[in-house]
Formats: sequence, structure tokens, C-alpha cells
Amino acid sequence: MNPLLSRLQPYPFERLRQLFAGVTPAAAYSPISLGMGEPRHPAPQLVKDALIGHLAGLGHYPATAGEPQLRAACAAWLQRRYGLALDPGRQLLPVNGSREALFAFAQTVIDPSQGPPFVVCPNPFYQIYEGAALLAGARPYYACSDPARNFAVDWDAVPANVWQRTQLLFLCSPGNPTGAVMPLAEWQKLLALSERHGFVIASDECYSEIYAHDPPPLGGLQAAAASGRGDFKNLIAFTSLSKRSNVPGLRSGFVAGDAALIKSFLLYRTYHGSAMGPSVQAASTAAWGDEQHVQENRARYREKFARVTPLLARVMQVALPDAGFYLWARVPDAFGLDDTGFAQALLAQYNVTVLPGSYLARAVQGHNPGAGRVRMALVAETEECMQAAERIVQFARSHADRPPSSIST
Repeated sequence: MNPLLSRLQPYPFERLRQLFAGVTPAAAYSPISLGMGEPRHPAPQLVKDALIGHLAGLGHYPATAGEPQLRAACAAWLQRRYGLALDPGRQLLPVNGSREALFAFAQTVIDPSQGPPFVVCPNPFYQIYEGAALLAGARPYYACSDPARNFAVDWDAVPANVWQRTQLLFLCSPGNPTGAVMPLAEWQKLLALSERHGFVIASDECYSEIYAHDPPPLGGLQAAAASGRGDFKNLIAFTSLSKRSNVPGLRSGFVAGDAALIKSFLLYRTYHGSAMGPSVQAASTAAWGDEQHVQENRARYREKFARVTPLLARVMQVALPDAGFYLWARVPDAFGLDDTGFAQALLAQYNVTVLPGSYLARAVQGHNPGAGRVRMALVAETEECMQAAERIVQFARSHADRPPSSIST
């Protein structure tokens, strides 16, 4: 077996399953999960129609590069969304969701032959970044976010010798779990570091279309073009239909940017056997070509956050995020509970599932930046999210003044 597999840590939801193994959820309440970031709004009808209407293509092997119609639809979306004109044949590639692409991309660009290089990622982070780095023979370096600066990552705290040995930087804007959006100045700092040290930037932008206020979040390619780097050297953006169009089961997205990196990634994927099925390509083409369902989806999230956030803010430190569909809430010190204890007690007493923040981060110099926080995914319908929020308020008010020893899980 590949010895690097032993370095992988349990996925957050496996840790959550183990955490809840001895917990009996309150039977008086129906279960509500805010744990997993899986969109639960209905999938658009035009996507389902296109999927069903193109089943004849199942009789043919698809090309790894995707059909010209799909690449053209993706390029047209980039033009509408960011004002960018990319060559769909050289600077763009369909992928089976951003998750598999983020992992596979690291295997393409990392060269461990001169000793393990660094892969830098934000902290907290999406665990695929860590796993991709480890299995590529690299060392993850965790750059912590700063709550005092709207959870912006403290890139200045990354030592110069780490940047010198970095081959890949994972970015996530809007961020998971914090919802923070990187401004142009932060992008320009990282683009300059990439140019100086030669590392590649993988920009995870799967939450880009869910935002509370206009203007929409800045994209990595957009930031590069605004900074005079229109060739997108050493930069690849990853995007997905899962959140934008409520089709996580479709497993569809695309990557775009540096033509040389796209060429190498296509070579890797040709051998990897990761071509997108014809019916999924047709459904994806329909999704990228339509904005009405995206606007309706965004409006539903905005209503949800506008109703839920003020309610939870009465009992917890929580604020409307820049973008995304997560609330990154702090567990009040008065509870006498850490984030795992809070999650256990909330499930036991009100049958609501949240994800402990410490499961989404790693300790750096003895401090885990996710500790004491919980991630709440507002993916269910509004009324169900409101029910969950009301239960959390009841939980908070009933436990705020109780000694820790009296709080049962």
C-alpha cells in the first residue's frame, strides 16, 4: 500500500460520526442537520431536462477535454461574470466537480523529487487541500485566519523560507467555513509572491455565486487581469455547479487559467480516466447558460440569512458572512463547553447537528483557529433553518448560566 495513505486524517464527518456515537438525540424534536454543506434547494428543471434529453450519448466514450459546446458555455459564463475573454480550447477544462479536480491538480503540479515541498493553505480549510498535498508527497503549511480582520488569512505570518519551498498555494474565496472574500490588494500580494517564488495558485471559488450583497465576490482570474497578469501565469481557478445550481450529484465544474497548466492537467486527466459523461455535459451546458435560476437561488439564501442571523446573534457571536452559505459562530464562554461539547449537547437536547470548528482546522503553535466555533450550513429550506435557529436560542438561554458539570450530553 502507498505509505502516504497513513498520513491522511479522518474526514470531518467521520469524526462527527464518532463524536455522536454515544449521543441519543432528543426524540421530542425532529432531526435538523446544519452539519454538511450539501445544497438542498431543488435542482433547476432545465438541468434535469437536458440530462434526460441527452441519454443517447451514453453509447460513446466522451473526450477528456469535453465537448466544444460545453467549453464555449463555460467561457461565455466567465465573460458575463468576470468580463474575461478566455480561449475555451486552451485555457479551460471541464472537470467532475471541484473536489476531484483540486485533488488531482496537486498530483499534476507537485514535484517532490528534491525533498518534500510545501503546499500552503488557509486554516481553517477544506480538508481536500491537506489530503492532496500529503498524497503528492508535499508538506502542508497552515496559514491561520484572523477573526479580528473578518477572518482574512495572515499571509504575512508565513515564513520566507516556507514561501521559497512552496510549490502550490490553495486559496478559497469565498472561504469555507468563514465566508470571507479576498479583496484585490490581498490577491495582488499573493500574485506577487507567486511570481517571485514560482509557485502555482489553485483558487477554489465554488461559493462565488452565493453572496449577501452586491457587488459579487472578486474572482482570482479577474484579480489577475486587473493586476496586469492577463496570461494568468501559474494561476488556475476552480468552479462548480454544485452550489451555484443546486446539483451536487451532477459532479460538474470546470477549471480555467494558465494555458500551460491546463495542457499538463489535460494530459494527467487523460490517463486518470476522468472524462465527463455526455449527458452530464449537456446538463452542464444548460446550467452555465442560464442565470435566472442562480438569481432565484441567491435570493433564497439571502432571505434565509436575513432571518436566521439576527436570531442567533442574540445568544452567540455570529455575523452575516461576505458570501457562501455557512455561519461561523463562536460558542459563548459562559456555556463552559468547547465546540465538540456544544455539538454533542445540542444534538442530545434539541436534535440539531452542527459541525465543530476544530474539525475544520489544524493546530498551529498550539492553537487551533477553529476551536470554540461551530459551522452551520444553512442549506435546508428557510423554515427548517428557522426552527434550528430557534432551538439553538432555547439551548443557549437554558445553558448560559448553568455550571459545566450540569450540562448533559
